[in-house]
Amino acid sequence: MTTRALPPVINTTEAQRRGWACVWCRADLGIGLGDDLGEQRVKPADGAAYSWFPRQCLDTVACQAREGS
Repeated sequence: MTTRALPPVINTTEAQRRGWACVWCRADLGIGLGDDLGEQRVKPADGAAYSWFPRQCLDTVACQAREGS
């Protein structure tokens, strides 16, 4: 599991918020291909609170390499 602080939800894509893509490198994550980082609740200053469901790549070395490019 990650110890990194998650990026601000405003800086993520829909795929990242739904757990379809890695929250760090944006690689597509199929079923069972990522680590679930747990449901995250967001309460924006204007609007209703909502949940997002980030996941990360299983291969953290490859993920970091993709994130840096």
